[in-house]
Amino acid sequence: MRLETLAVHAGRRVDPATGAVTMPIHPSTTFERDPDGSYPRGFLYARNSNPTRAALEACMRDLEGGADATAFGSASAATAAVLLSLAPGDHVVAPTDAYHGTLRLLRETFATWGLETTFVDMTDASAVERALRPATKLVWIETPSNPLWKIVDVARVAAIARDAGARSLCDNTVATPVLQRPFDLGADLVLHATTKYLGGHGDVLGGVVVTRADDDFWQRVRRAQATAGGVPSPFDCWLVLRGIQTLPWRVRAQSAHALRLAEVLAGHPRVEAVHYPGLPASPAHDVARRQMRAFGGMLSFEVRGGRDAAMAVAAKVRLFTRATSFGGTESLIEHRASIEGAGSRTPESLLRVSVGLEHPDDLIEDLGQALTV
Repeated sequence: MRLETLAVHAGRRVDPATGAVTMPIHPSTTFERDPDGSYPRGFLYARNSNPTRAALEACMRDLEGGADATAFGSASAATAAVLLSLAPGDHVVAPTDAYHGTLRLLRETFATWGLETTFVDMTDASAVERALRPATKLVWIETPSNPLWKIVDVARVAAIARDAGARSLCDNTVATPVLQRPFDLGADLVLHATTKYLGGHGDVLGGVVVTRADDDFWQRVRRAQATAGGVPSPFDCWLVLRGIQTLPWRVRAQSAHALRLAEVLAGHPRVEAVHYPGLPASPAHDVARRQMRAFGGMLSFEVRGGRDAAMAVAAKVRLFTRATSFGGTESLIEHRASIEGAGSRTPESLLRVSVGLEHPDDLIEDLGQALTV
């Protein structure tokens, strides 16, 4: 089936008990055993599994074309489960430009646990090769990367990891399965913050990991979900499933709107730089064209004059909302370095923009008046 059809139907079925077309929410935390002590319906306790969560996991498995999927209460919980499936002394290669929560987990939480990480500019495949060690077990890819929207050549980096006996994981949150297919490019695992485009309406927190193969490592990830307990509620799973039904259409529209904004901003005299892989002048453009169907709904731009000038622009917007997160129907803008805090590598002049579903001309007019001195 094609992606649009999977987005509507994968993981769902008409309720056999009532005939309800909209999938029910199953809030129960425990499930009945048969007299012989078995669980023939497959559910025991909600931390281990739940029918609504199982539907979301089946949906994500099919959307990404993997062997299995497991859902979490946040993308950070999903990331932690993958890292917990490694062992102290194992080595990870990770990007320097990535979601700051991922980098903090590696630098702070798992470093004290004994996991070693080398951070590299992953747009340079030779830097990935140089960072590899005999103990390297995981190469973490995020593309497009947050907040500079760098593009990693997934096929090349996944092959480097595979040749070294390591797994590769691709954070596909920004591109979504609509624009990028990491398994087709050789990745072993795919991660999403379901909070973003998959949920799509700014009303749910969650994460999911999808695997190419149901192997021993994957079973460790599954056990980390159940034993550590970072699972989403049934209602949150239902909200994500509802959001996925319109995912292909939202992402395509947001990508088209973002390209128009990026083109306008690139010619504005108060804008020093625009970070968007859809611009032909972007160093990421050729790789993005090769591995993505469009360039996504996220962009960043740097305002001439540094931090104060950038904050002044953000203060003047009328249609954009000054808020963190992305992937919703409404357009957001934020001064990213102040969100990331101490140790941020993000330029102080940079504003990150999540482009929503408003008319692009209205968004262009709003940024235009905000950039007027």
